This record gives sequence, C-alpha cells and structure tokens, in this order.
Amino acid sequence: MFIKSVTLQAIQSLSQNTLSGHLGIEFTEIGPDHITARMPVDQRTHQPFGILHGGASVVLAETLGSIASFLCLPDSEKQHAVGLEINANHLRSVKEGFVYGTVKPVHVGRSTHVWEIRIVNEQDKPVCISRLTVAVVNADR
Repeated sequence: MFIKSVTLQAIQSLSQNTLSGHLGIEFTEIGPDHITARMPVDQRTHQPFGILHGGASVVLAETLGSIASFLCLPDSEKQHAVGLEINANHLRSVKEGFVYGTVKPVHVGRSTHVWEIRIVNEQDKPVCISRLTVAVVNADR
C-alpha cells in the first residue's frame, strides 16, 4: 500500500528537531500497510500525576498517521499530508516503560486519508485507540 520505499533510519531522521524527536519516539517497524513506533513513558510524557499524558499519546498517533500518509503520496514535492482531525480514547494509564503505536489504513483516497492508531503498553494491553483524518493538499498552499 505504501508507494515510497524507505528505511527505519530515513523515517527516524524526519523526527530530528521535532516534537516527536523531543518526546523520544522511535520507529521500530515498517510493513506493507503498517508502521510501528514506541514512545517512552517518562518525565517528557508524564502528566502531573506521574502517568502518561493523553496529549503525548495523541502526538504518537498523529506522528504515525502523518508518516503513513507521507509514504502514500506519489509526489511529496507537489503534495503535503496535513492533519485535519484526530480523536483518541484513552483506555488505560501507564506509569513507566514504553508504549507502542501501530498505524493501519482505514481509507486512502486522493484527497483524504483515514488512519487507525492502536497504542498498547508493554504487556500488549490497549492504552489508547485513535483515528486520524489527513487532508492531502497542494504543496504551494
């Protein structure tokens, strides 16, 4: 489904000097129709009560969906993928370790992409389920 062939290192390099890089998000797997990344649960991603901040989960979800859309664009010099809407259901708290997010397509069209992102803890129990809608726009906008 992805039309660009990239390495994990190439995707990781896109995160340098970005919010996802600051939060320590690391891409761990690229498949034909999915990408997986992990994010540490530590002082960078905690909320004041010492558990994973829901906003950090949303950053992980949007990062995965945005990269997935980028890999679906035939000409990323003429088109960009930009977040249009995201929702997230936070299902379980996490205090430490890592969470793992995997993005899979729901719909990949010419002007919109819809992605489902499942975030789990180290025991593979669901932490957050998110859906991201991405708009495909002309790069000159």
